Amino acid sequence: MKDMNPQTKPFVIALAVAMLIVFTTPAAFAEEHFSVKEYNEFHDVLRPLQHEALPAKDFQRIRTNSGELLKRGEAIVRVGIPKGMPKPRSEEFAKGLKDFNDSLAKFQKHAKDGTDAQLEASFSAVHDSFEMLAGMLPRK
Repeated sequence: MKDMNPQTKPFVIALAVAMLIVFTTPAAFAEEHFSVKEYNEFHDVLRPLQHEALPAKDFQRIRTNSGELLKRGEAIVRVGIPKGMPKPRSEEFAKGLKDFNDSLAKFQKHAKDGTDAQLEASFSAVHDSFEMLAGMLPRK
């Protein structure tokens, strides 16, 4: 930047700051990453819990948001196997969907009356089983 025209420097700095703000706001993370709408909606709730609440050991925040996470997780289960998935892959996906559903049930119990350690373990199981399912989704 030292060889840059002095009149251009403020513009470049302002542009860099604007880009930093735009690309680090929650709206930037709300874009759709998955080919199935329900996965995006689940991820919108999961992401801040996984990357903010869990590292901070803010189990109350996880408990408070558990109802919404469960509602969106149940929507994924209702969607079932995405259309167009090849047969061998669909069998693997069905197993992953069952594991996800089972992890949601355990998380529901622990969010209601489990210890923080139980909640942490069951929340992590929900996250991990979601990641497995999402990794098998057809690409957009």
